[in-house]
Amino acid sequence: MKNLFKRFHVGWKLVFLLILTLASFSYAMFQGGFVSWFLFYSFFPFAIYSLMLVIYPIRSFKITRTVNQEQFTVGQKLVATVTIKRKFPFPLCYLLVEDVLSERLHAIEKIEEPKKLFFPWFKKTLSFSYVLNQMPRGEHHFTSIRLKTGDLFGLIEKETFFEVENYFLVYPLVVDLVYHPRRKQFEQGASSSLAKYWQDSTMAVGVREYQPGDKFAWIDWKATARRDSIMTKEFEQMQSHDVVILLDRVKSPMFEAMVTYTASLIQAIIKSGARVGLVSIGSSKQIFSLQSDEQHVRSLYYHLAKVDCDSQEPISSIISKDLVGADLKHITNMIVTSHLSVDLVRKLESLLRQQQTFMLFVIKNNHDRITKEETVLIERLKKLDIVIKVLSIQKSDKEFKEVSGS
Repeated sequence: MKNLFKRFHVGWKLVFLLILTLASFSYAMFQGGFVSWFLFYSFFPFAIYSLMLVIYPIRSFKITRTVNQEQFTVGQKLVATVTIKRKFPFPLCYLLVEDVLSERLHAIEKIEEPKKLFFPWFKKTLSFSYVLNQMPRGEHHFTSIRLKTGDLFGLIEKETFFEVENYFLVYPLVVDLVYHPRRKQFEQGASSSLAKYWQDSTMAVGVREYQPGDKFAWIDWKATARRDSIMTKEFEQMQSHDVVILLDRVKSPMFEAMVTYTASLIQAIIKSGARVGLVSIGSSKQIFSLQSDEQHVRSLYYHLAKVDCDSQEPISSIISKDLVGADLKHITNMIVTSHLSVDLVRKLESLLRQQQTFMLFVIKNNHDRITKEETVLIERLKKLDIVIKVLSIQKSDKEFKEVSGS
């Protein structure tokens, strides 16, 4: 229906242009004299130009869009360059070029607008750039570019959209966190840690021949004397502890800060040598098993770039499920949420009887304080030896700080 109306509108303007041309010619023929013919010959070139503009194929233009990078982090600038090329240099009075942004991108701050008015005339190549500031996290698509031109009188206007697609991801911001396991545990993980400091030098379980790189303090002098060769103590190696992060995807104004903290936790845990899994349940169910390789980390960040707060199920009903297919007694469960509720506390109390380990991170607005109700719930959790931190993100220095009580 819209296309039909557009065609009718263009057709009506073309008919009106022909009527004006015939009217000026008739006036010159019947009236005669210099003035009437001067009016006709003055108007005729513009009428011819308008008719030629009608048949000029602006669809034949070649339009490209280039973006300064394919992957972004929250807060980075996007610089896009739109280039228009045409083969036949038909004189255009003006050309309006607009990169059509999605609703989400249209709302962000723009250093330069994605719209430009040119007066190209015979130019074959046109180009302009624009800048979007503070890119928001998520999956973004550029789909089309709008071109509009017309004659001097506005009688003929041509508008068309070119499909020029660009796809890119904006990954969550990652801030520096220092992760310390709650306590050293032996034989609880499923894989050996490669971190040297995870080897407990107080628990020798045997001796072996000296190898380059062994510390001088590890030499067993008694065994060396008995065997007439340098022997070093062999220590029990601490197994990597496992961490599962549960992201609360219930709708919340603090969801972006929660995603930032989750991404930062993943980075800190991986640096410590531990394996990490992620449970993210909303309209889509994403469960990432316990791993620590680079591909696994990329998959986690890719998910966090696209994730949305669309869960209808509270986090208290999710944490009781064995979602990662591992022994939950040997896993540290980290819950990232923005709402500390009585249901959540009760659920954690019941799960502690199953010898599960929990850490709770509550993300609040940097202007909010801990309420009296939350203080009571926090004290209940601390008595159960559950680590709980109430944090807020500081936009100025891009770090998380603990929130004080009201």
